[in-house]
Amino acid sequence: MPRMMNVLIVRTSSMGDLIHTWPALTDLARHVPDLEITWLAEENFADIARLHPAVGAVIPMAWRRWRKNLFASATWDEMNLLKNRLQTTNWDVVVDAQGLLKSALPAWLAKGPVAGYNWRSIREPVASLLYSRKFDVSRNLSAVERNRQLFARIFGYTPTDKADFGILCGERPDWLPKRGYAVLLHATSRHSKEWPEEHWIGCGAQLFNRKGLISVIPWGNSKERARAERLAAALPDAVAAPRLGLAEAAGLLGHADAVIGVDTGLSHLANALDVPLVAIYTDTDPAKTGVIETPFAINLGGIGRVPSVEEVLDALDQRKGIAG
Repeated sequence: MPRMMNVLIVRTSSMGDLIHTWPALTDLARHVPDLEITWLAEENFADIARLHPAVGAVIPMAWRRWRKNLFASATWDEMNLLKNRLQTTNWDVVVDAQGLLKSALPAWLAKGPVAGYNWRSIREPVASLLYSRKFDVSRNLSAVERNRQLFARIFGYTPTDKADFGILCGERPDWLPKRGYAVLLHATSRHSKEWPEEHWIGCGAQLFNRKGLISVIPWGNSKERARAERLAAALPDAVAAPRLGLAEAAGLLGHADAVIGVDTGLSHLANALDVPLVAIYTDTDPAKTGVIETPFAINLGGIGRVPSVEEVLDALDQRKGIAG
C-alpha cells in the first residue's frame, strides 16, 4: 500500500480568504485522494479550516496576538513550540496559498519543499524567494479560481467542475426558535461598509410580513452586540444571537431560510453553504471581494452605492431556495 503524502496548507487569515481556499481543497481531494492534509491557520480562524472534510489536522498559530507582545518570553515560547511542531513532520509538499511574508516564513520553517505563486502573481513578490516551486497564476482571476489553479498546477491535474466549497453546515443551533428565520449579518470591519440601521429594520420587517421569517442577528463585539439588540428590539419576534463560535455560526447560517449580509467573512460562509444570500457592498468592489454569484447568491451595491431595501428584497426573491 503506498504511503500517504503529507501536505501542509498555509493560509493563516482572514475568514473570507480561508473560505475561498475550500474549493481548491475539494478539487485536490477528488484528484489526489492519497493525502494527509494539515492546515496552518491563525488561531481565531482554526475552526474555519476544520470545517472542510479533507483537512485531517489544523495547526493554530497566533501571529496577531504575538506581534502585540513580541518581546515577552511567553510569546517566544509559543513561537518555538510552533516551530517544533512544524518541523516534526516530514512534509512532502508545503503550499503557501496566501503569498505573503507572514505565510511564506512559517511555510519555509516547516522544512519541506515549498510551493506557491511566482513573483508576478502575488502582492508581496519577495515571499516567492522562499519557495522552491513557483507558479504563474493570473491576478485577474477571482480568489477562488486563483487558489484552484495554484493547487492544480502544484499537484498536476486540471479542475473541470464548477467551484465546490465541499462543506456541510452542521447541526441547527438548539437555541433557535422552531420556525423559519433570516440571518442579518450587519457587522463588518469598517463603518463605511455598514448598511444603515433603518434599512436593516425595514428589511427585517418586510421579511416577517411577506414570508413569515423572523430575524436572527449575530454579533462579534460589544458595539455590534448593542446594535444587534437595538435591531432585535425593533423587529417582530427577532433574536439577538448569543456569542457564536465559527462552527456554531456555520450551523446557524446553513439552516437559514435567507441570509442578508454586508462585506464580512460570514457572508462568504453563507455563500459556501448554498443558502439564499444577498451580499451588500457599500465601500468595496464586489467584483474583487464579493461572494461567488450562483443561483443562491448575488452581490448588490459597490463603492459609494448603497442598495435600497426594495433592491435587496427583490434580489432575494429571485434566489434559488427562497420561500415564497
